[in-house]
Amino acid sequence: KNTSPSPAAMLLRKLRRLSWGSTAVQLFLLTVVTFGLLAPLACHRLLHSYFYLRNWHLNQMSQEFLQQSLKEGEAALHYFEELPSANGSVPIVWQATPRPWLVITIITVDRQPGFHYVLQVVSQFHRLLQQCGPQCEGHQLFLCNVERSVSHFDAKLLSKYVPVANRYEGTEDDYGDDPSTNSFEKEKQDYVYCLESSLQTYNPDYVLMVEDDAVPEEQIFPVLEHLLRARFSEPHLRDALYLKLYHPERLQHYINPEPMRILEWLGVGMLLGPLLTWIYMRFASRPGFSWPVLLFFALYSMGLVELVGRHYFLELRRLSPSLYSVVPASQCCTPAMLFPAPAARRTLTYLSQVYCHQGFGKDMALYSLLRAKGERAYVVEPNLVKHIGLFSSLRYNFHPSLL
Repeated sequence: KNTSPSPAAMLLRKLRRLSWGSTAVQLFLLTVVTFGLLAPLACHRLLHSYFYLRNWHLNQMSQEFLQQSLKEGEAALHYFEELPSANGSVPIVWQATPRPWLVITIITVDRQPGFHYVLQVVSQFHRLLQQCGPQCEGHQLFLCNVERSVSHFDAKLLSKYVPVANRYEGTEDDYGDDPSTNSFEKEKQDYVYCLESSLQTYNPDYVLMVEDDAVPEEQIFPVLEHLLRARFSEPHLRDALYLKLYHPERLQHYINPEPMRILEWLGVGMLLGPLLTWIYMRFASRPGFSWPVLLFFALYSMGLVELVGRHYFLELRRLSPSLYSVVPASQCCTPAMLFPAPAARRTLTYLSQVYCHQGFGKDMALYSLLRAKGERAYVVEPNLVKHIGLFSSLRYNFHPSLL
């Protein structure tokens, strides 16, 4: 009579043979402790992590962010109130050459005046330019005011220190009489006006278009210097239509439609997998080499980086300008866009051929033009600006939130 044990009995016997010192048990426990205990405890307040406890922290963190932004807005206001006025003769940002290398154009409208968003942006740019010194003498700040009303207090204050172009000053614009021109199309037209004004006024080599709620990071000028003078001399980058300096952190995960990130994700496993395998083999006193262990640690490291948040690991690239990466751009968001002058002129032509509306803003219009016109565009990682505006200029937002 056949008395061979059942598959369930055989599995039970194998499990009983496992000891605390076995590799399978140790790696299983490592996985449970890492992803079930340590990572959730360490990352539950990280806004862009899968472990973030939104229901616990989001409202409080959003309110804290708004309060901090109010304080920084007041500080920016005092910064300019205490700064000697240029009186139209000696601007606070010099023009050492008649033709600047880089024009930094800040597009502004009047919104949430208590936060003084545009003052925060301009004061930070001014401070960084002062720190940069002679290396940034070819840089010019330029404010583009596209507010229809005359009540934009911050723009009036900045006009004492920074050259300003006012789109609606002393003009009759068709926008007010044409109900078919929606806010998205108006935003695009404003963008075109500011980009064109930058080119006509200064004829620079590059135009950096910055929205008035995008505060520059400390490293922005050294990184731009390295990218534009070294990296963008490469043929595949030289003729790019634009370079984005910001992509929303919530969209920076590996599990996203950008295929280049999958290659980077695999690279994380190939780099950290062997390293963690060597550490484990050494401390566990395991002889030789094991491919299954290597595969485990490759997947372990890939999962950990994704769940903790790719955004936080990108911050390691800030150690040096040469570590910043340049990858193909995706469609979302235009807080800071860098245009070479020839590409800026092409962009003006392209944008005049499209009409924006809800669901098809200027960011999507620019992205759609890449394939239609055979152009290329890139984004730098990590971000070179911080997006501080929780109040949209296109939509009413009665409950501003970080997510």
